[in-house]
Amino acid sequence: MTMAAFSSLDQQNDTHSHMRNCFVPEGIDWLYTYQPAYMWFIFAVGFVENVFVISVFLLHKSPCTVAEIYLGNMAAADLIFVSGLPFWAIYISNKFNWPFGSFLCVTVNSLIQLNLYGSIYFLMMVSIDRYLALVKTMSFGRMRRTSCAKINCAIIWIFAVVASLPKVIFRKVLFLPEFNTTSCLIFPPDERWNIASNILMNLFGCFIPAVVIGFCTFHIIKVLRNNTMQQFKEVNNEKKATRLVFSVLLVFVVCWLPFHVITFVDTFDLFRVFHSCDWAQVLEVGNQISTYFGFSNSCLNPLLYVIVGNHFRKKAREVFRQILAKFRPPRRASLPMNYSGITVRTSISVGQQNLILKQ
Repeated sequence: MTMAAFSSLDQQNDTHSHMRNCFVPEGIDWLYTYQPAYMWFIFAVGFVENVFVISVFLLHKSPCTVAEIYLGNMAAADLIFVSGLPFWAIYISNKFNWPFGSFLCVTVNSLIQLNLYGSIYFLMMVSIDRYLALVKTMSFGRMRRTSCAKINCAIIWIFAVVASLPKVIFRKVLFLPEFNTTSCLIFPPDERWNIASNILMNLFGCFIPAVVIGFCTFHIIKVLRNNTMQQFKEVNNEKKATRLVFSVLLVFVVCWLPFHVITFVDTFDLFRVFHSCDWAQVLEVGNQISTYFGFSNSCLNPLLYVIVGNHFRKKAREVFRQILAKFRPPRRASLPMNYSGITVRTSISVGQQNLILKQ
């Protein structure tokens, strides 16, 4: 069994399916050959980077801003997602033989959907926060409270879990005698399920948040271009924070937009708009490349926090000095000692100083 042949079987039971027995050509086996190494790399880099980001937000003495709460939750979503990649890497390396049982079959695959929905809606809330901070400065101040941000994050997590269910509810571990392997696959009731799943993903995972983000971005840019607003210090501070948000948003779009485009085109294929198996092969290759291109977003965001986020870099330095201070030896004080009219300064420990003073 080649990986391309098995992946074609998997995709016929997954999102990109049309049950027309259009198998993927053998020439793209290289895609599946390099996937495990790529996933291990994303896991290693993404795990370290996102743990670093979350640690800075949690360990810093000052409380997180509203935007930082959303970005911190986004880092948590990325961390949860990359933690599931080793299982999938082993699965592919093991020639699509799933050794981890039914529970992890469902759980690991749900992490992708959880990250996809969670990340875009955390970004949407960050955009709304920037909109309220710069455009509706006086009208909706209460909505920018950290308590409201935490409630919004809880709602987003619940929504992401519910939205992920259609992609995992029919996933199961099953032995395939024709391939002599036990695999983790989706077995939907019929093709209409795939169509509905694609539409829901494009609608709630892309179109609706994109409209909200686009509306906020348009008005934010309009305010930032207003020269009369540049004299206010608060606006300049918000402007610096907005640069980071725009950078994270741009990278997210670049990473995940190809995936949504492929999903959108696949919906037309499910409606039999395309009659050639060539389209099935193009969609299979496009699905593989766009999906793993989207995975890279999980390790790019922390780099943006360091490169673009001035406030985050300041917090990171302060947390680093805070940690180093705990491992430094006790401070030593200097006391003047006068011998023959000459003052000599010698270093003694604070404990010794206290003992001398008591004597």
